[in-house]
This record gives sequence, C-alpha cells and structure tokens, in this order.
Amino acid sequence: MMTRRADLVAGGVAVVLLAVAVVVGYQLNSVGAPIFARAAPVFGEWAPHVGPGTPFAVLIAIAVCAWGPGLASRLPWRRALVSGYFAALAWTFALAMIDGWQSGFADKLASRDEYLHEVPGITDIPAMLRGFAARILDHQPDSWTTHVSGHPPGATLVFVWLDRIGLGGGAWAGIACVAVGAAVVVAVPVTLRALGAPEAARAVLPFLVLFPGAVWVGASADGLFAGVTATGIALVALGHRWSWLAGGAVLGFGVHLSYGLVLLGPLALVVALMSGRWRALGWAVLGALGVVAVFTLAGFWWLDGYHLVIDRYYQGIGLYRPYSYWVWANLACLVLAAGPAVAPGLRRLGSDRLLLLVVGAAVLAVLAATLSGLSKAEVERIWLPFAVWLLPAVALLPERDRRGWLAAQAVTALAVNHLLLTNW
Repeated sequence: MMTRRADLVAGGVAVVLLAVAVVVGYQLNSVGAPIFARAAPVFGEWAPHVGPGTPFAVLIAIAVCAWGPGLASRLPWRRALVSGYFAALAWTFALAMIDGWQSGFADKLASRDEYLHEVPGITDIPAMLRGFAARILDHQPDSWTTHVSGHPPGATLVFVWLDRIGLGGGAWAGIACVAVGAAVVVAVPVTLRALGAPEAARAVLPFLVLFPGAVWVGASADGLFAGVTATGIALVALGHRWSWLAGGAVLGFGVHLSYGLVLLGPLALVVALMSGRWRALGWAVLGALGVVAVFTLAGFWWLDGYHLVIDRYYQGIGLYRPYSYWVWANLACLVLAAGPAVAPGLRRLGSDRLLLLVVGAAVLAVLAATLSGLSKAEVERIWLPFAVWLLPAVALLPERDRRGWLAAQAVTALAVNHLLLTNW
C-alpha cells in the first residue's frame, strides 16, 4: 500500500509540475511577456472541441487498456509486435482525426514554415547539399524556411525523396511520419528483449501503443525522427555484425535529421556495451562514420551546420523566449508527451540496473537539451525521440496497477487533443 501511495505521489508531482507551468505560462501571456506559446507550455491554442476521430480514439483506448496488457504477455513475440504496431497506427491516426483530415493531418506539414514548402524548388540534390549551409542564416533572399534551416539536410531529403517517387504533398508526408514513427512500438521492445529483459519488453508494449506523444507523431517530422533513431538503436542491440553496421548507419543518418539527436549517443553507447560485445560499438561507429562521410563528400559538414543553426536560432523567437521559464516548463511538456505513468516508473529505476542505464541515458539527454537553452518550447514534439526511451520505466510498475496507469496515459493524450489545437 505504501509503495502504491508513493507511485501516486510521483504521478501527482508530475501533474503539479504541468499545472504550475500552465498557470505561470498563462500569467506571462496575460502581461504580454514574449513567451511565444499561447497555450504554454504547449505550442498551440486553447480550443476545446471534438471531431470525427473522437469515437475511434476513445474506443481504441478502451480496447488497449482492457486487453492490451494480457495480449502483450500471451501472444507469440512477433505477433505481439505486429499487433502493437498496427494498434499504434490506429491510435495515432484517430488522434489526428480529432482535428479533421485537413487541419489535423494533411496540412500539418504543408505550411510555409515546413519542409514541403522548399521541396518544389529543390531540383538538384547535389547542388542543394553543397549550398545547404550557406542558406541557413535568416534575412537573406534565399534563406531556408524555418524547419529546413533548423535541421541538417537529411530531414528535407526525406520529403524530397518522397516527392520524387510520386508521394508528394502533405498527406503522404504525414503518412510517412506516422508509419515510421509507429516503429518505436517495435524497436523499443526489441531492444529490451535483446538486452535480456523480455518481461519488460512485453510490459512496455501497450504503453508504447497508447503513447501520449502520438498526438505529435501524427503528423510531425519529429515522429519520423523518433522511429528512425529507435530503429537504429534496436539494430545495435540485436547482436549481429550486419545489424551493428546497419544500426550505426541509421543513427548516422539520424543525426543528419536533427542536430539534437546527437544526444542519443550515450544511449546508443549503453545499448552497444550492454549487448555484451565490444565489437558492436566498433561496427556501429563504422556505420555512422560512413554516413557522415557521404554527407561530407556531398558538401555538407555537420559541424558547420550546427554552428550556423545556433546563430539562426537566436535570429528568431529563440532570442526572446525566457530561459527562466522554459528550462523547467520543458519538463512539463515532457509529462504530456511521455505521460504521467513514467513518473512512478522513474521512482523505481534503482531496482533494475538495465532499465536504469537505458532510461537514465534518455533522462540525461533531456536534461542536457533543456539546460542548453536551445530547446525552449515545442519540446512536446522535438523530444519525441527521447521520450520513447523513458517509457521502459513503466515495466517496473506492479502488474496489478498497470491498467490504471495505462488509462492515465490514454486520458492524457485525449485531453490534449480535445482541449488544444496543437501546431504540430
């Protein structure tokens, strides 16, 4: 009983953090402080509503809460993973449809600040890569749009490649983000199982299905980034030479999707070393360096882009958003993305060395990101690649309590999408 009470207190602390961030954000907005987030700490607007996705999202949540934990523990392993993946696709799409097809999904990646805005003008990929860094800074005639300038060229290339194979436009871009983003439901359990924690792998599966961050996986490029990097880490964990090499290459491409994903390096290192084979690290590094070499030879050097993007960050609203608020309010955003069930799981981490190292590496990435001052607001989507690696902590919750916490995860996502119109 005392242990359950301590879990509830931990969850309550997370909720209080969120409530304080909402109240302080409201006050800052009321006095005209330059916080640049009308529904702070979330980037969006208060707009209570229901939509065509509402009944489907509620039914999926009820079904997963009722049968998900049992099926995850009983189904053959591959069938459990496949079922989880398709359930996550349905959950993410249903959440997006709460806002309707156009505003909730098809138009998310089609605004003037997004990647698709630049796709029609990229007719020569080698030339784009050679000149990419020169167009990062703002206030130039040919400056990249906000999201293109804020990321390495790999992110833009994904949408250029989609367009080249006939899958252009916001709808196909959104489908790609959701399809790849849902891969975390496979990648995270596969990693845990490969590292010798099969029970934890099965326990976390329904929580990954009802991941509250699915609100932003459907549809933002950061959902795709989460799926790519989680897959890379899973490949490193599998323990075969070619999977190590492939995992390193995928992670190498991952840091060319978003500069901040370099913070997943310690997690990848932990997974490589815990796989029990030092050679895994060498092959993974070789794969990553191969991708870095390709981008470098094509004309884009990651460090040049990183230094320029810091300058670009302070050319915009990043200069005005108050560090004193966002350095802790970012963590409130994480409560929404990862869900309240993570808090009692984190409380219990000391009882399991493997989960302590894996989840602890994700916690360090989050802390480094928020302390850097380069993550001020919008982290509910930007930190999706980190948030998914916090979820294994829920495997430490007592089995009798998991359905209740799973329901809390679902309610969190449903509340966000019904109370807010998120920008992503």
